[in-house]
Amino acid sequence: MKRFALACAVVAGAAPVMAEMLTGAMDTLPPPVTDADYAEVSEDRAALGQLLFYDPILSGNRNISCATCHHPRFGTSDGLSLGIGEGGIGLGPDRTLDPDNPPEERIPRNATGLWNLGAHEFTVMFHDGRIEADPTRASGIRTPLEDDMTMGFDNILSAQTMFPVLSQDEMAGHYGENDISKLARQGRITGDGGAWDVLAGRVAAIPAYREMFEGAFPEIAAGREIAFTDISNAIAAFIAFEWRSDDSPFDAHLRGETALDGDALRGMELFYGAASCSTCHAGKFQTDHGFHAMAVPQIGPGKRARFESHARDDGRMRVSGRPEDAFRFRTPSLRNVALTAPYGHDGAYRDLAAFVEAHSAGPGTYDPSQAVLPEMPGAHDWNALPDAEALSDAYEGPGVVLPPEDVTALVAFLEALTGAGALPGRLGVPDAVPSGLDVDR
Repeated sequence: MKRFALACAVVAGAAPVMAEMLTGAMDTLPPPVTDADYAEVSEDRAALGQLLFYDPILSGNRNISCATCHHPRFGTSDGLSLGIGEGGIGLGPDRTLDPDNPPEERIPRNATGLWNLGAHEFTVMFHDGRIEADPTRASGIRTPLEDDMTMGFDNILSAQTMFPVLSQDEMAGHYGENDISKLARQGRITGDGGAWDVLAGRVAAIPAYREMFEGAFPEIAAGREIAFTDISNAIAAFIAFEWRSDDSPFDAHLRGETALDGDALRGMELFYGAASCSTCHAGKFQTDHGFHAMAVPQIGPGKRARFESHARDDGRMRVSGRPEDAFRFRTPSLRNVALTAPYGHDGAYRDLAAFVEAHSAGPGTYDPSQAVLPEMPGAHDWNALPDAEALSDAYEGPGVVLPPEDVTALVAFLEALTGAGALPGRLGVPDAVPSGLDVDR
């Protein structure tokens, strides 16, 4: 943000920031993460949610699971700048187009990591914050469904997990292909016979799932039918349980167990000191949960309604309607950031050091080779690049060129945010799922 400029000016020189400039930086460190920062999780629900997370039964064509775009092999993302949901074959950067049913376009935003989303402070979801906790609403959640929002989601994480099943490019499938894609296109989401109801019926028809739901939800054991919100609540419990991550070298430093040293220590001092990264990447999970315009180059199809033809992504403005929110995106948590490449709301940068450098310097020349995009004939991936003036005008970052030594140190600190148990998780990838469908491994 513009207010960063003075604080960051000290890093604009050719030499690294002097140690004496960092005096007092250690006083700004957040307190250690504790159990109190997280909501309690039912292990029965988490075990059920694990199977549902990896089961393609929740996609319209029964060929895509949550894990297809949020896999532990790729830091709970997919290793792509912009993913391919329906119409894709394979996993991660090796994902290719299905020659018999290719996708209509790429998913317009980068698949976010799922780390620590069970912590209480995460009350805003998605790059544009279109799902938020809102105690003034009957459901407690503000979503694009507005007053049609179904009651029964346990929390904001539960509400987030199930919106991808409605997206034709993500999990629902192309219009006319299946019952879910037809219902989603018709706007029949909630209520009897809606898309969510049909998906719940699919799951309820499998005896192994019904037995697990009865064990995890007493009211279902007492005779209530399995609802879509039960599925979503179980998946949320799994995400919260599986990807809690607070065992990094940085956590050990905060708890007084093992101190950081070398470049990681110096990077931490920069991060919480002269470089002012913590102004936005604040708190225990390195996010202020706010929205900022950082001039990440716009690649891919952009975020638009079906009647629009542009290739830009207006970010938070699409939710708030406020012109000043144009090109602002939610500050991501930096926990396990070294595992979650590519970076930016559209994954424009595959390299963490390059992203740190560009993030600080602001608008400039973009190298398209930084993108990780599977071949897609006819895709218009670069349409928005020539018209970047509006992005530049909205930029709220420091506008400071970091010397190479400082970039190296900051990256070393970011790598020290990687949890020891991050990749394997607690439950891991199941060998099989009750539907009998293939599991992405």
